[in-house]
Amino acid sequence: MNRRKLDITKDHCPMTFVKTKLELEKLSGGDILEVMLREGEPLENVPRTAEEQGNKILEIKHLQDDIHLVVIEKG
Repeated sequence: MNRRKLDITKDHCPMTFVKTKLELEKLSGGDILEVMLREGEPLENVPRTAEEQGNKILEIKHLQDDIHLVVIEKG
């Protein structure tokens, strides 16, 4: 199982999910992607869209200020 990290805290929608999707495409089923993002649209859209595409959200955790960590398991 691979585990990768992606920081999209400086990006805005729709690029937040585009970058997340591209990173997920590099992974195999069961691999983990840890995505650091900001609250608001990225926090609403990235987990929802990842699940719609057959992946599993393992955890959403507040880190600091408006930064959150979303842990996605590739489906």
